Amino acid sequence: MKAEGHLGRCYLKGRAGDAANVVLSAVGHNLRRILAWRRELLRPFLWQTLVGSAKLNPAS
Repeated sequence: MKAEGHLGRCYLKGRAGDAANVVLSAVGHNLRRILAWRRELLRPFLWQTLVGSAKLNPAS
């Protein structure tokens, strides 16, 4: 479970350090999910832009 949630060794001291480690890991997990969602959302627009620009400038 620790490896899945990226909860490696906690270098912060005490219970407050443990709590901070969990919160920071959760923030990192949510940030990865947001970036993946944004990537999926923008993929059709980026693909259309890349393919569309290739069709507008054919090689002669």
